[in-house]
Amino acid sequence: MSEQTISAASAGLDLSRRFVGFDRLNDPRVVIDEAVLHRNIADMVTLVGGRAALHPHIKTHKSLEIARLQRQAGAVGFTTARPYEAAMLLRDGLFPVTLAYPLLNPQTIAGLLREAESAEDIRFVVDSRETVEALIEGSHEAGRKASVFMKVDVGLHRCGVDPNTDAAMEIAGAIEKHPDLVFAGILSHAGHAYGAGNPVAITTIAESELAIMTAIRQRLETAGIALPRVSVGSTPTLVQNAGFEGIDEVRPGNYVFYDLTAVRLGLVDRNSLALGVATQIIAVNDRYAIANVGSKTLSSDLGAHGTAATKSFGEAWTLDRDIPMPVAKLSEEHAFLEWSGKRPAIGTPVLILPNHSCPVANLSGSMLALNGETTPTREIRVEAFVGNFR
Repeated sequence: MSEQTISAASAGLDLSRRFVGFDRLNDPRVVIDEAVLHRNIADMVTLVGGRAALHPHIKTHKSLEIARLQRQAGAVGFTTARPYEAAMLLRDGLFPVTLAYPLLNPQTIAGLLREAESAEDIRFVVDSRETVEALIEGSHEAGRKASVFMKVDVGLHRCGVDPNTDAAMEIAGAIEKHPDLVFAGILSHAGHAYGAGNPVAITTIAESELAIMTAIRQRLETAGIALPRVSVGSTPTLVQNAGFEGIDEVRPGNYVFYDLTAVRLGLVDRNSLALGVATQIIAVNDRYAIANVGSKTLSSDLGAHGTAATKSFGEAWTLDRDIPMPVAKLSEEHAFLEWSGKRPAIGTPVLILPNHSCPVANLSGSMLALNGETTPTREIRVEAFVGNFR
């Protein structure tokens, strides 16, 4: 079924009940359907069912308020991509924090260690001798031990040690033997699941990730290296998981909002999408309705990790249409909505569902919570909107 011929029933998006109040906004805003946000958070806790510790990745929302909701629902730790995100959580008492990104700056490492109350409150990742050396130097500077995961490449081929080489044994041994480092375990991210295309293929990737991590665990333990925990992440491979045998921690991120990428993968329907962009048609020509929002809000993302399973930059829904208009093109502050049938009127409110919610939240600065009332008033701040750490 093409994007142009989506039926209202299959789409599962009823704007009389979803994102209520978006049409009353005067300026473009990133909006959150609060009821769906709460449901998504609760559903992930139910899915994991206590079989592994939930350490959600906050790169999706970068919001203390949402992180606190996740904690209240059962998250026992958090994951970040950037040092300033980790510092934000540490200062709010939301730890342990896993900074799942290899660092090379010892001063940054030392600063984060000083923010933490103990070595277990902040966990780093390494995948090379260089990142191990940076952690040793940062630990020396802070006068505190550093807790360290070894990252394993399970198929994304981005960061992580190659599981088919001896590098894993060498790096794990270097961590375990050094007096200033504490071996936290092994960590992976099967982000290539976003390019899998369907739920069955995603489950196959989850099975492969589990097999790779189990094999490395066995090799390390056979060599006498104790492995405290195995940590895996990605929303698709949790929704389509291959079981939790041998898994100690899980780190999904996108699940709080989901997006059209998750819909196209068959993970959820539009009823589970909690984030959208409220905008308005400001011009109409024979082919396009022009909305007053562009790549500076929606981003130019066609899907996570560079995947591009679509040619559009989102779906534009209005109260008077049963199917969405594809967002065919973007300029910085304009969206080109491809219309057919009845000509849209200038001034028509539009709710755009984005391809990838994570960059949209990151670009927003703040999000407006829609709680079912016709007049939304409450801001959800994106505290880690910009920043640096040392």
